[in-house]
Amino acid sequence: MATVSGDFITLDEQWGAHNYHPLPVVISAAEGAWVTDVEGNRYLDFLSGYSALNFGHRHPALLQAAHDQLDRLTLTSRAFHNDQFGMFCQELAELTGTEMVLTMNTGAEAVESAIKVARKWAYEVKGVAFDSAEIIVASGNFHGRTTTIVSFSDDPVAHDNYGPFTPGFITVPYGDAEAVREAMGPNTAAVLMEPIQGEAGVVVPPDGFWADVRAACDENGVLMIADEIQSGLARTGELFALDHEGVRADLYTLGKALGGGIVPVSAVVGRRDVLGVLKPGQHGSTFGGYPVDCAVGRAVVKLLATGEFQQRSTELGHHLHDRLHELSGLGVAEVRGRGLWAGVDIDPTAKTGREVSMALRDQGVLCKETHERTLRIAPPLVITREEIDHAIDALAGALKA
Repeated sequence: MATVSGDFITLDEQWGAHNYHPLPVVISAAEGAWVTDVEGNRYLDFLSGYSALNFGHRHPALLQAAHDQLDRLTLTSRAFHNDQFGMFCQELAELTGTEMVLTMNTGAEAVESAIKVARKWAYEVKGVAFDSAEIIVASGNFHGRTTTIVSFSDDPVAHDNYGPFTPGFITVPYGDAEAVREAMGPNTAAVLMEPIQGEAGVVVPPDGFWADVRAACDENGVLMIADEIQSGLARTGELFALDHEGVRADLYTLGKALGGGIVPVSAVVGRRDVLGVLKPGQHGSTFGGYPVDCAVGRAVVKLLATGEFQQRSTELGHHLHDRLHELSGLGVAEVRGRGLWAGVDIDPTAKTGREVSMALRDQGVLCKETHERTLRIAPPLVITREEIDHAIDALAGALKA
């Protein structure tokens, strides 16, 4: 390992908590779909910050919005109004076809907020007995790392040794609509699931699953909450992954790409009569909806409103998946996904996902494994067809190496 990179990695290992196992690459600059390390080596980014960089690194329109806002006003807290917040909420609601926006910072905060809102709605509107509300979740889920959220994770790495855990969650198999329906009862407040499961390996549920879940929610007076933090904002070729099924949720949680890869921005968007259960002082965040957040978020909304990125994800996604399927039987066991998002299971008789990720790095492409034998592929939506070919050719080489 080169001395310069090694020095930075040593600092990370000595002074930083070891809650991640990053590839040994030290990035110092980036633009578009490419990053550069401290030695000057360039790599194609095939992960894009787990979809936080849907618009690529340092998109000029997003940078300009951030610079302009930094020159005027950075923070007010929500103790006062600012001239960006209301416009961001309106523009995001209009883009998503929703009625109200609750701004937060991280994806986990958005999910926590949606859980609080769903429970409050259950007690104050549905009439569920106090402290009895239940939320139905899916096996294989990933919604964040807070204590409440890991309480309903079945991944031992995320879950174990963090108890005592928060009650009130019922887990059913992902993609099993009948199990969702059977789990519903008089205390059910909501169903909270990812339209496509990201951390689990980009798992797509069976056709018709979401329509059946929507029908069950409607019949039982239950809220449907779609966690679109990774799958949303054009990643799959539609604004929401749920849009592929022609189904609408009552609440959506958003994050990652909403901040344009510049600032952490998250939100819960949805029905006014649901989010309206929150009254002043009952929930908040000092930085949620702060001016820089809102200015960058507004620029993100403008990019999405053109439909360009949804179209790119659809067209280039077909090419990505066609190329990935060419590797079936050549070290690849299965390919899943939609748009510019794919989970690639590595043949268990070949290499681990970590080994393939390292071999890809050596060929100038950055990707990362999940659950040992799956590569999670999510390139920036600004990537070109030629760059996709470059990456898939590198993957083929990595599988052979």
